Amino acid sequence: MAATDDTVADDDALYVLTAVLLTPAQYPGVLGDDYVAACSSLALEPYAEGYGLVLGQDGGGARWTVVVDDVSLVAVAIASWDCGMEYDLSPDGRSVVSALPGWPLALAVAAPGVPEPHDPAPGPEGSGPVPLTPPDPECWGPAQRRLGADEVASGWAVWRGRAEEGTVRRADGTSGDQDGDEGEGGTARDVVKTPDGTAPRREEGGGSLRHPGVRRALSEARAYLIDPPPPGRIRSAFASGAARTLRVDGPGWSLVARTDDMAFVLLDEEPGEVLPVGRGPELPGLLRSLDALAARPV
Repeated sequence: MAATDDTVADDDALYVLTAVLLTPAQYPGVLGDDYVAACSSLALEPYAEGYGLVLGQDGGGARWTVVVDDVSLVAVAIASWDCGMEYDLSPDGRSVVSALPGWPLALAVAAPGVPEPHDPAPGPEGSGPVPLTPPDPECWGPAQRRLGADEVASGWAVWRGRAEEGTVRRADGTSGDQDGDEGEGGTARDVVKTPDGTAPRREEGGGSLRHPGVRRALSEARAYLIDPPPPGRIRSAFASGAARTLRVDGPGWSLVARTDDMAFVLLDEEPGEVLPVGRGPELPGLLRSLDALAARPV
């Protein structure tokens, strides 16, 4: 448990449930297309060192997101939990930057021995910040699109296998496999199969390349090589061997790729759809160049 600042009662403690990093190289995609936007959504300055976000409940069960500047402490806690080890994340009060009501992410856990999670009561006359809330899973927009891209990145092997089989599913979990005639210029059906009904072949790039939104996303990603975007809009994480997993975002689109493999694109105008882009002749060079610009975890 970690004490918070005066925003949470002095005699109350925060029951820590989880934590995430907010750095140029690693942050929850739901917060913004880049690190600067993500910090802005939490009213934080985009310091290069970044922050840790500690999510928990106070003694009354209220949801709180505590922002700390001790990034190393939070990183150690996350690494320990990922390895199945216990770690008592207790940030020093001096490292607390702010305590924000609510959670920006949906959590399926709750602290034992306290009331069910709920938003803190507003201050006098409704003062205080609006509680943070996770994106509505019943809607589709930029936050849901980025959340879907994060899901594809974390479950790459599963999504890659579905692309190979021609059974890529929507980011909302429903089937993307559809039958019927293909519309001019490419449709959501390109998410699943090429015109002959087979899974997209890596060397051809897949039917999704006919989709104007996919072409726009790749063109804008290529433009980043000439005019680098804000920090965090291109992020690179370890994959396997010498490969890297890339997460690239832009206005209305998100891209997930492996530098040694293919890519997936999600678009605001295609709710829930995950469009595969085969390796083709141009994708490898684009991915290598984007990786060279990307922010990487230290």
